[in-house]
Amino acid sequence: MAITQAVANSFKQQILQGQHNFTLTTGSVFKLALYTSAATLDSSTTVYTSTSEVANTGQYVTGGGTLVNITPFVSSGVACVDFNDLSFTGVTLTARGCLIYNVSNSNAAVCVLDFGADKTATSGTFTIQFPANTTSAALLRIGNA
Repeated sequence: MAITQAVANSFKQQILQGQHNFTLTTGSVFKLALYTSAATLDSSTTVYTSTSEVANTGQYVTGGGTLVNITPFVSSGVACVDFNDLSFTGVTLTARGCLIYNVSNSNAAVCVLDFGADKTATSGTFTIQFPANTTSAALLRIGNA
C-alpha cells in the first residue's frame, strides 16, 4: 500500500476532452478526500474511492470537503490553477495523503497528494495548505516542457 503524489493519468486525457472546468463561479465541483497510509493512490487512480479513507470525525465526513478553486490564469506561457486552503475542525484523525477529484465529472480523479508522512490532529483542526498560486508553485500547472 502506498500513496504516490501524481496528477492522475486519466485527468490528463480528460482535460484535453474538456471534462474539467476550473472556473470559479460556473465551473465543476472539486472535493478533497483524506486517506490513511493503508491507501493505494497514484497516477493510475481514476476515480474517488472510500477504500482506506479517513473515518468520519468532527467536520470531516466521507467524501471529504468541497474545494474553492481559483480561476486559472496564464503567465509566462504557464497555465495555473490552485485552490484555497481547506480546514476540517473538531477532528481526531491521521492522514497520509489525499485525493482531489471532480464531483461534476463522475468523481473523476484529478491528483493525488502525498503528505510525506502521517499527519495527525487530535480534537483540533486539520488544514490542507496549498502552495502559492504562481507559475512555479501552483498545485496544477501546464507549461512548456
